[in-house]
Amino acid sequence: MGPVSTSVLVGYLAAITLLMITPGPDMMFVLANAARYGVRAGVVAAVGVAVGEAIHVLAVVLGLATVIATSPVLFTAIRWGGAAYLVLLGLLALRRSPQPGTDLAGPANAELRRAFSRGLMTNLLNPKMILFSVAFLPQFVDASAGNVTAQLVTLGALFVLVQLTVDIGLGMLAGRLSGRVSTDRWSRRVSRICTVAFIGLGLRLALG
Repeated sequence: MGPVSTSVLVGYLAAITLLMITPGPDMMFVLANAARYGVRAGVVAAVGVAVGEAIHVLAVVLGLATVIATSPVLFTAIRWGGAAYLVLLGLLALRRSPQPGTDLAGPANAELRRAFSRGLMTNLLNPKMILFSVAFLPQFVDASAGNVTAQLVTLGALFVLVQLTVDIGLGMLAGRLSGRVSTDRWSRRVSRICTVAFIGLGLRLALG
């Protein structure tokens, strides 16, 4: 563990927990996968999102995130790429999905692989996560305590852990609830909600 004081950790955990329960692209993606494909898909999507955030944290530690955040060209390219990706996810949601609550057979299943990779890309292509990581994590670092890198790694690891815990919990809840409503009408409704949500988030990212 890095040299982070207990009082700082308490405030930090409270702040990131509040942030994690605020709806965003990552949460919507996890919920959409759980509602359409079952608990396992929701959990795997949450893991993909968490891996994406771990990469953001690593970029902060290495200083790469600052380079991207201060480069208008790179940042704009990522912003437009993320917006296009979210719109694409919305359009893909229009495709007919399996019955909700259908828990997939195993980790090699194609849907599970897609849930992971799309969760990863949803997080990586969100430029707001880059800005957030660059601006948020350093606020809880005390340079006088020494070993700034260790502090960033500790704070980043806690961030990923809390995100993973919240997203897995939501994914499991959504998957179990959808398993009790296994109708074709419900499946179509979920697909429409996902379409509107992802396209809306993509347009907001493009315009914001």
